Amino acid sequence: MNKIFFFFYFLFSVLIYFTALPLLFLFSFKTKYKDSIPARFFLWKNRPLKPNGIWFHSCSFGEAKAIKPLVDNLPKEILRMSTTTQTGFGAVNEYTKESRYLPFEPLLFSWLKPQKALVVMEAEFWYLLFVLAQKRGAKTLLINARMSDRSFPKYEKIAWLYRQIFKHIDEVYAQTELDKERLELLGAKNVLVTGNIKLSQLPSASKVLEKPSALLVCAASTHKGEEAVILKAFSDLKKEQKDAKLLVVPRHPERFEKVALEVENFATEKGLSWQRYSQDETFESDVTIIDALGELVNIYAISDIVILGGAFEPIGGHNAAEAAQFGCKIISGKHYFNQKDIFEAIEGIAVVEASNLSRRLLQYGLLKPTKIKSKTDITPIMESLKKEL
Repeated sequence: MNKIFFFFYFLFSVLIYFTALPLLFLFSFKTKYKDSIPARFFLWKNRPLKPNGIWFHSCSFGEAKAIKPLVDNLPKEILRMSTTTQTGFGAVNEYTKESRYLPFEPLLFSWLKPQKALVVMEAEFWYLLFVLAQKRGAKTLLINARMSDRSFPKYEKIAWLYRQIFKHIDEVYAQTELDKERLELLGAKNVLVTGNIKLSQLPSASKVLEKPSALLVCAASTHKGEEAVILKAFSDLKKEQKDAKLLVVPRHPERFEKVALEVENFATEKGLSWQRYSQDETFESDVTIIDALGELVNIYAISDIVILGGAFEPIGGHNAAEAAQFGCKIISGKHYFNQKDIFEAIEGIAVVEASNLSRRLLQYGLLKPTKIKSKTDITPIMESLKKEL
């Protein structure tokens, strides 16, 4: 450990902490931060994790969900979890009640207990987290590591900082060979390419649905404002492809009624038939509202084209791999910023502006079946962790 760097980094983090306290106090009254800020910056109801476990740290909801294949292969009694976001906490708390919000770095000195291993997802580069965990006996792992074209130049400018961080990371598991090369340029050692672990365990169909002989279009995980765009595009398609059918799967169940009303008005105006899946589980109508939970993967399995919601509005997108595993033709909007790593691992996704959806759907014959091009193998990570049990 570089003691001089450690000393100045610690002083700087303390300065940031005390400078930000008034603002943090005000933000703690916002609903979004009412649990995370008091826990992370004031240790409110945030006791230390039990010692001698396997400690996973992930930031977002997506990252917290992605570690499930690893978690499922470890004894529940040794699981320890931390996160920094409210949605992330909701996800990790399902794995074990030994789940906490990660305190801000200066507070880790009194909070952090010795663990067998620390496993950090993707880009949570907290220097004191790695240093203190390693000094107190934990093997330190960075998993699903990546360096995008956009972020790498920024990291390079402060490579001196990341070289200090990587001195305290024992093993790095990268998504691609290019990620490995870039991470090594920043000082990472013992880097192994395992692929994107978000692709290691995709949900499978729970039942077999009977596919109609018509062209089947699935509007998947749609959000407010997206149904109107998709219905307009489908109306244009219907003029050319008379037997086409549309299945609309709203993302949130509380929107089922509003979307059903929108579809009813659309169908009446266009002279089309429509139905609710909860009342009729066939797909005889022109448009079917899937107003039931847990059916999306089953529907992907029989769909010809998937219009993937969450990206025609600035939502961040949804996991395209769930549909790509069936070779569906996929059309997405451009706002898939929360799913960039998944999209990069899939070949054939058509990304369009919302205004161009109709034209792209009419050209469905030119769309390519999607294919997951990145293989994932979490075996090396599991072997490393089991050595610590």
